[in-house]
Amino acid sequence: MRKQLFVPLFILSVLIFTTIIVVLYGKGYRLNFEKGKPDFSGTGLLVATSIPDGAQVFINDHLTTATDNTINLAPKSYKIRIVKEGYFPWEKTLVIKSEVVAKADALLFPSAPKLESITNTGIENPVMDPSQTKLAFTVATQSATKKRGVYVLDMTARPILTLQGASTQIADDSIALLSRSKLAWSPDGSEIIATVSGQSTYLLDAKGFNKNPKDVTETMTTVNATFAKQQEEKLNAQKDTLSSRLKLLVNDFNIFSWSVDETKFLYTSNKDIELPTIINPRLIGANSTPEDRSIKEGSVYVYDIKEDRNYKIIDSLPENNRILTWFPDSKHLIYVHDQKVNIMEYDSLNQTTIFAGPFLDTYVFPWPDGSKIVILTNLGNKNITPNLYTIGLK
Repeated sequence: MRKQLFVPLFILSVLIFTTIIVVLYGKGYRLNFEKGKPDFSGTGLLVATSIPDGAQVFINDHLTTATDNTINLAPKSYKIRIVKEGYFPWEKTLVIKSEVVAKADALLFPSAPKLESITNTGIENPVMDPSQTKLAFTVATQSATKKRGVYVLDMTARPILTLQGASTQIADDSIALLSRSKLAWSPDGSEIIATVSGQSTYLLDAKGFNKNPKDVTETMTTVNATFAKQQEEKLNAQKDTLSSRLKLLVNDFNIFSWSVDETKFLYTSNKDIELPTIINPRLIGANSTPEDRSIKEGSVYVYDIKEDRNYKIIDSLPENNRILTWFPDSKHLIYVHDQKVNIMEYDSLNQTTIFAGPFLDTYVFPWPDGSKIVILTNLGNKNITPNLYTIGLK
């Protein structure tokens, strides 16, 4: 009888033991002999990915694997370096914890990007719409292909041939000298305000040609009030996504730019404050880059709503806050300074100089799919009117 029970009990015990081993293995536990004796300890997972893929992954300066792969590592800090020929390298220190997945997600930028022109007749006053999908500008020089006036480039359109024919004229100079006007978008991106010589102001429909632009010079107070209400409603809707505790804090913040997916925002503070922990306990597997919760007045920070993490970007923000722009993936920032176009991760790491050639002011705009950066440049020739060029990132 005992022998009859022994076999099934033995088989059951083996199955249970095997199941436990499989479960522990799945959680990252591995048998190692680093300390001179067997040790069945927990490990963490490193998921290494890159765009483009097929890059080499160095762990603590050792070539260990390639991207689009997952490996087990003992819990501690590691220097991860991702390298691909023809691209700038990516590097970060990641903290591996037992049974936790850490991500090395590298967006690699070409070291020799391609420069292509969008316009060739000379343009002025480019300005991006709030959705970051349309670019308005003026053309003041008559040519065989373009008349003087105001144009809109829809960057989501896919022209058959080149981008040089992708812009659409929405106003000409028949009513006023709109080709010399300063442009500004409405908060909802449906209209454009064109101010001529700082005196006359016209309201343009951004969707089509304006045969008779609406003169709003004497009613700008009403127009500004309408736009201010639209902007306030948008900001309130964005703030409604915040926790009640965070809503109290943002009263001291100047939030000047939200990421495209509205999970992060750029801000400065009106005073020095200590940012309390909003999500407690802290999230497992969150970004392990050291954060800064001692907020100083005037400095620029990124706050990640989902992970409750805060990162200092730069010490101060100039009057022209166009030096910082969100990249379309909501994970990177475009940083324009010292006549350089840089892209960095939202935690301020991996700052890469994409372009250091001549370009005008801070006229730098991201392409909606992240494949290009648009700049305004005369390529160093002061005798020509500048044009829009793209810097290829893929």
